[in-house]
Amino acid sequence: MTTLQISENEYAPFYKNYIKALGFANLFEILVSSKEDLLKTLQNISEEKQLYQYDEDKWTIKELVQHIIDAERVLSYRALRFSRNDATDLQAFDEDWYVENSNGNQRDFTELLTEFEQVRNSNISLFKSFTEEMFTLSGSINGSDMTVRALGFIIAGHQIHHLKIIKEKYL
Repeated sequence: MTTLQISENEYAPFYKNYIKALGFANLFEILVSSKEDLLKTLQNISEEKQLYQYDEDKWTIKELVQHIIDAERVLSYRALRFSRNDATDLQAFDEDWYVENSNGNQRDFTELLTEFEQVRNSNISLFKSFTEEMFTLSGSINGSDMTVRALGFIIAGHQIHHLKIIKEKYL
């Protein structure tokens, strides 16, 4: 099982807080437990809360869930490419632009949560398919090297980061 033993040269500095927040973790356990925490926390919130913004320029909970889904898809795509020895320097993605063009606020919230669960389950399967050697392979994102292993932990850390914000500022 892949545990958190990542050096700072395995990921871009931007992701440091996502990695540090995990402490010592098993990748598959943290992917499952963080998925369950998000679903349990958000499954029964009111429509009013789904569209709540704690500040004028902040995303709604619906937009945050859509962002988590989009980011997870982008990160897992990067992990897949790197695991296949693809050396192409991949571009960054503009998360604000993605949210603005996602139609997240008009989506059914139950469908958003179902999609999140499906994407996460798919990514758990993807990361389980990687060999230990594949976890150590790396590629470049916007000029920064990242390992496959780091991308798996970033997926979990990113979601945990946003769920913490939801719990502190939205609920």
